[in-house]
Amino acid sequence: MTEGQSTQHENALRNAASAYLRSAKHQPVNWNEWGEEAFARARVEGKPVLLDIGAVWCHWCHVMDRESYENAETAKLINEHFIAVKVDRDERPDVDARYQAAVSAISGQGGWPLTAFLTPDGKPYFGGTYFPPEDRHGRPGLPRVLLTMAEAFNTRRDEVDDSASSVIAAIEHNESFLGRGGNPGRELVEKIIGAILKQFDSRSGGFGSQPKFPHSGAIDLLLDAASRSSSFADADLPAQARNAALVTLDKMSRGGIYDHLAGGFHRYSVDEYWIVPHFEKMAYDNSELLKNYVHAFQSFVEPQCARVAREIIQWMDTWLSDRERGGFYSSQDADLSLDDDGDYFTWTVDEAHAVLTTQEFAVASAFYDIGEMGDMHHNPAKNVLHVRVGLETIAKANALTLDQTKEFLASAKAKLYAARLKRPTPYVDKTAYTGWNGMCISAYLAAGRVLDLSETRDFALKSLDRVLESAWDAEQGLSHVIAYGEGGSAKRIAGTLEDYAFTGNAALDAWEATGELRYFQAADRIAERLVERFYDSVGGGFFDTEAPSDGEQRLGALAVRRKPLQDSPTPAGNSVAATLLLRLASLNDREDYAAKALETLETFAGIVEHFGLYASSYGLALQRMVHGTVQVCIVGEDAAAHELEAAALARYVVNKSVVRLKREQLDTLPPVLAETLPHLPGLKDTPAVSVAVICTGRGCLPPVKNAEELVETLNQAL
Repeated sequence: MTEGQSTQHENALRNAASAYLRSAKHQPVNWNEWGEEAFARARVEGKPVLLDIGAVWCHWCHVMDRESYENAETAKLINEHFIAVKVDRDERPDVDARYQAAVSAISGQGGWPLTAFLTPDGKPYFGGTYFPPEDRHGRPGLPRVLLTMAEAFNTRRDEVDDSASSVIAAIEHNESFLGRGGNPGRELVEKIIGAILKQFDSRSGGFGSQPKFPHSGAIDLLLDAASRSSSFADADLPAQARNAALVTLDKMSRGGIYDHLAGGFHRYSVDEYWIVPHFEKMAYDNSELLKNYVHAFQSFVEPQCARVAREIIQWMDTWLSDRERGGFYSSQDADLSLDDDGDYFTWTVDEAHAVLTTQEFAVASAFYDIGEMGDMHHNPAKNVLHVRVGLETIAKANALTLDQTKEFLASAKAKLYAARLKRPTPYVDKTAYTGWNGMCISAYLAAGRVLDLSETRDFALKSLDRVLESAWDAEQGLSHVIAYGEGGSAKRIAGTLEDYAFTGNAALDAWEATGELRYFQAADRIAERLVERFYDSVGGGFFDTEAPSDGEQRLGALAVRRKPLQDSPTPAGNSVAATLLLRLASLNDREDYAAKALETLETFAGIVEHFGLYASSYGLALQRMVHGTVQVCIVGEDAAAHELEAAALARYVVNKSVVRLKREQLDTLPPVLAETLPHLPGLKDTPAVSVAVICTGRGCLPPVKNAEELVETLNQAL
């Protein structure tokens, strides 16, 4: 805040529910929330709209706030020439997605903060991302951009309107995805996997160069391929997929993108070696990476994968979950303030020395690469903890046994974390979003079952119950927000395609884990509403927002219908929706669901291979369709049933589901299983014996009673 600025000034954001928006309530800019009222003012006053889109976890959003929007002179320019609208991209992903596409069409790049200039009807005529407070490094300063855009609007209105209409036409064309290409099948899956492998960095893991993102969907697709030794024309592909997935998971967990003290992953790495991250931590990144490490452990029993998975859960339990009511928060900020850059997470040699003994420091500094010359540009003394050498090497260098080295490292880690906890902690946004909660619930259920963590499983079910109670309404459907952090409340925001698809899949995961029919019924209701409100019965596929009601006029670029295909940053809504319909069709015999899932995959089949790495969730949905659903039903509650479940869960493939049932639940099954499972002779003949039954689209196989037989039979079925 600039000197002399009154802290008593408040703009319209004082009433916002979003913590990010409320953080700007004292800025001298006369901010408005997105809505008809702001655009009506723009029309009445004949002014263009300045649109700023950001997020509470976004470092450069905070930078631009301080440099420009808290500057009295810049605010005066904005207030004089524009109606200013600020949007939280997490709260309004529908607004963000469209204006990201618009600014990308204008400038060739997107990201946050997103700065766009709109006509009073919401059409963008210019935009960019971060603008500095003055001309700098070849980038125009925000004041010059403001004056230029205001002048263009006032003196060259025809050009502005033509430009805005062209941008809208461009994003409408780009979002049309007229790529129907016949029957998608195994060949297309192999092309997507091949494109991913071409981008694999064999030295450092991951895909491409810097900046480097985890790409969790690609990792899961590779893990799935690694378990299918005879499913591909290229016989070497499964081995290549296994290597790429495991190397990537190993390198990430050793890198600075991983929080070695608390667990959990930062959002991405600025370098190709995974050393220096952007330090914000997101619910959706950690949910999908948790699945990756669990799935890798399922197939390859790598103990380090199990360790990392448990540590992700530990971090989410501690920092990102509402232990009392259930539910997952959205994010943790990267920084405490603009004056630091990851200082909470990084260490100087002196800081480490201050809390460790000489032996502990000798081990920890070698293991975590804590040296005089660190990794951070703003403060070269600051070290990002990452693993460079193994414990065996450190033990030898310090004349210690391996066990002693492990003990010193464990005590050093505990002391460093305890010292870090005394530092002021970056902000945690306690807003609970429906779709992200669905992702976290599914991840917790998978981890709870595979790693035998009953508390993790129970918290997932508690969280799902809260979602279904708080975010679902029989008439209105799902809302996008379960609850705002810090007591914020506002009018309901309609759920997006991703909210429905992720929550529906989470409900099915809960049914598989518990056998409770109410979860299957919840998934069925959600899917019915999903098809009713989002499916394109003419062109195929799903739109990301509900169909407009009769006579409804949507603001600006919200009038553009989008069909999300690209995984960025979360799995694409169309792929996850197709997955939900395929899973349900195998349980409720809804041929229309299977047909719509196929039509969705066909809609994009002609273009999806060009998305490569970013079409991984499409590849997973296609694998499920190509191979068909294989359900392993474990019936019983004793130790033998537990052993059968563990055997059934071994080996990750996307089209396999493992359903845990009590004998009394054989009377409350989804329609397809109800027709077959209770009537199997071997099931009724030995009611006291736990059994496993493998069911496919062709029916159910005879029950098996031991793990070895189950694994053999399952391998043949898959």
